[in-house]
Amino acid sequence: MITISRTKLLVIVAVLLLAVIAIWYWGAKPESKQERYKTQVVDRGDIVQSISANGTLNPVELVNVGTQVSGTIFRMYADFNDQIKVGQVLAELDPALFRAQLQQSEANVMNARAVLKLAENKMARNLALKEQGFISSDALNVFEQQLDAARAQFALSAAQLARDRANLDYSVIKSPISGVVVARNVDLGQTVAASFQTPVLFQIAKDLHQMQIDTSVAEADIGQLRLGQQANFTVDAFHEREFTGTVKQVRLNPTIQQNVVTYNVVVTVANDDGALLPGMTANVRFAVNQKDAVLRVSNAALRYKPTDADADSAPARQPGKPVLYRLENGKPVAVSVRTGIADGSFTEITEGGIKEGDKLVVRETVNKDKSGGNFKLRMF
Repeated sequence: MITISRTKLLVIVAVLLLAVIAIWYWGAKPESKQERYKTQVVDRGDIVQSISANGTLNPVELVNVGTQVSGTIFRMYADFNDQIKVGQVLAELDPALFRAQLQQSEANVMNARAVLKLAENKMARNLALKEQGFISSDALNVFEQQLDAARAQFALSAAQLARDRANLDYSVIKSPISGVVVARNVDLGQTVAASFQTPVLFQIAKDLHQMQIDTSVAEADIGQLRLGQQANFTVDAFHEREFTGTVKQVRLNPTIQQNVVTYNVVVTVANDDGALLPGMTANVRFAVNQKDAVLRVSNAALRYKPTDADADSAPARQPGKPVLYRLENGKPVAVSVRTGIADGSFTEITEGGIKEGDKLVVRETVNKDKSGGNFKLRMF
């Protein structure tokens, strides 16, 4: 059996006691107040208040080219990204049926002209007979009715001929403007039907050097926008490049979805180098207010709320007068202020007991218990 001398036992007990005392001391030792709070210094700088919105880049003038007649695509003369001129032929429908109908109408016109000529000759002869008293007025009226009917039939045939000639012309699809083909929605041999609505064959952008962004702005922010206001935006294709545009129009027609009201704001953009393409998503920022060299504080300082007994004496928060906590002698002291404009990082201070160089608490670095220590020794 192993025995331990009294001296060794006392040494072991003393070492254990010192270890417990050391653990208790370092666990119960108050931390530095400066280390407990994370602070930021009040300074002066520029603040740009802005409104953010998303939108889509579109050509300023985009024309949908369709067809007024049905048929099969017979020839194609234009493709994606082609530069075209006004009146240039884009495609042709199969003209066989249109030409046959045109020839039939021409024959109907010739027949109606012959009938009309015969009716006119009859009328002339019967007028002479009427003057000589060989026929009655009732008989002459019959010939007049036949002449009027022949004239009406001739006019009807002529109108049908004009319509069929126009349909033949419509079978040749021409560009109404000069520009670039943005979309081609048909292929060679495809049948298009114009019975109920005009099918869109091509989309032509007049000038891609001038584009616009259609954005949606919430009703809470729409009152801060004005015509001619500058807007900066970025696109995903060029992360490090910022583009500039101008507010052209604030449309009065609202969009309501799930009780959320938004308004369409149109921003014109110069695209001189052609970097911006139709359909790109633009992240737009409207600068609605800017102040230079103003007293400003971090937005995090406005969100901070103390969690310990130091906050018991904090003043009640009043509308329009938030409370900041200035670090004095290692403790946060509440100060009521009045704020101005704000951006994503800073808020302007217009009134209150805050001056440049003050340290404001933005968060606590540790959570303490009420005893002031962060260590508890449990005895089993």
